[in-house]
Amino acid sequence: MSVWIRSQRRTVFLGFIWMLCLSIILPGCTQDNGGSASSSSSSEKNNSSSSASKHLTIIHSLPNDTLDPHNTWIALRAGITETLLRLDENMEVSPWLASDWEAKDDRTWIFTIREGIKFQDGTLLDAEAVKASFERGITDSKALAAALKIDSIEASGQKLQITTREPYPAFPTELVHPTTSIISVAAEDSMGKVAFNSAPVGTGPFRVTSFTSGSEIHLIRFDDYWDGKAKLNEVTFKFNADANVRTLAFQSKQADIVFHLAPEMLASIETDSELGVSSVTGLRTHYFTYNPVSPKVSDFRVRQALDKLIDRDSIVQDIMLGHASPANGPFNAALPFGNKEGYQKLDEVGASQLLENAGYSKGSDGMLQKEGQPLTLKLIAFTGVNPELPLIPQVVQSEAAKAGIKIEIVSVEYPDVYIADHTDWDISTASYLTSPRGDGGSFLNSAYVPGGSYNPANIEVKGLEPILKELNVTGDTEKRNQLTQQAVTVINKDVPHSYIINPNILVGVNNRVTGWKPGAEEFYIITHTLDVK
Repeated sequence: MSVWIRSQRRTVFLGFIWMLCLSIILPGCTQDNGGSASSSSSSEKNNSSSSASKHLTIIHSLPNDTLDPHNTWIALRAGITETLLRLDENMEVSPWLASDWEAKDDRTWIFTIREGIKFQDGTLLDAEAVKASFERGITDSKALAAALKIDSIEASGQKLQITTREPYPAFPTELVHPTTSIISVAAEDSMGKVAFNSAPVGTGPFRVTSFTSGSEIHLIRFDDYWDGKAKLNEVTFKFNADANVRTLAFQSKQADIVFHLAPEMLASIETDSELGVSSVTGLRTHYFTYNPVSPKVSDFRVRQALDKLIDRDSIVQDIMLGHASPANGPFNAALPFGNKEGYQKLDEVGASQLLENAGYSKGSDGMLQKEGQPLTLKLIAFTGVNPELPLIPQVVQSEAAKAGIKIEIVSVEYPDVYIADHTDWDISTASYLTSPRGDGGSFLNSAYVPGGSYNPANIEVKGLEPILKELNVTGDTEKRNQLTQQAVTVINKDVPHSYIINPNILVGVNNRVTGWKPGAEEFYIITHTLDVK
């Protein structure tokens, strides 16, 4: 395995050098806006007397073709919008646009909206504006409507009353999610939906001056921001799915903050005294989804065997270079509701026995077959984004081949979209923030209820429904943690997914950056306290 990994690293390195030679023509890596910003944006930049010292460039891994605040996370990440509630450094729900909240009964919540907050078009934020934003969101996004379960909303002055369709004690945790961002619907009505989704009007510390789909956002400070004027004048927020290009931009100091660096390049970064790397224990989990209608992996023994053929230790050490931990369920074991049992180690003998019990035997070519049909599986993988995601399927492919299983890897940009539209697959790669709300209930409902936003394969797990039903009406935190762990135990026994690793967030931060550090939730990137020396 180590020889294979070294070969992959050589391939990555050669690709890196190639990118270096071409970097002068890659718009994602240029110091200026590469001609993508509008002329008005350029004018604003040139007229800013302190732009040289108060401009910062960020590169993230996930390209966005829209800034739609109710269907993507980018508007909140870019400091354009905010939510009623937010997560603090301890991953606890705390006030933000709402100064406080209370439960009137098991279905009704009262929120007090802070006074004196302005949208970026100068209009004031009140409960009626928040009501309009939520109504727009649940109309525009099926996923948001399913998550919030709102029955009715009433507004009076700065008081907002939301009634859910059923008892929902975890409702406040949903309101920290980026897709619950509060926006000016009046501004959208005047601009039109298409224009608005290129420059949404929120309450955040920065407003959009230009947006190039899939490439970058140019932002300038909103001087009337309610929580104190931002330190920076301007921010360029770029996207690039290639980890090598992102890492190059950081090393060459063409970007100040870069998310999801290529792990194999960290050593060279550390030799530069002006650069630093934050390895943050995150809330993301990489995992495989098994197709419930596949005639091969619908056999529990085959899924269990494949789970045993995942060398999680090798993936952590050889691909992530120690910047990850083996996963034993959807949630990081360090979380209060994480699974406290051990993780599955590589077990070739156990996998072979399971496959034999499932009726497979090796042919003359050493490959497994059953009734004359080879055990060949189609695995859908990411093309890029996080640098390790394309490599993990190759590690598993190598181990499976030793056991006599042929895995054909098909790389696509968005596996969840592919598997929602196709049935001709057996395994698919997935990567989600499984507990971004400081609670596990949302992921369990999204990933294991048919129609859930994280369940494109419509997976159902026998025995899980009554646990989720109880979890969804339980407000006590300790009891919720216990129910979440109980749910994970049931899930792991059925193996609808193979949870692989919990990757750290590798963020490059130039030492000139002050007043900022990356968070585990991956929500709050551009903030009013972010500054440069």
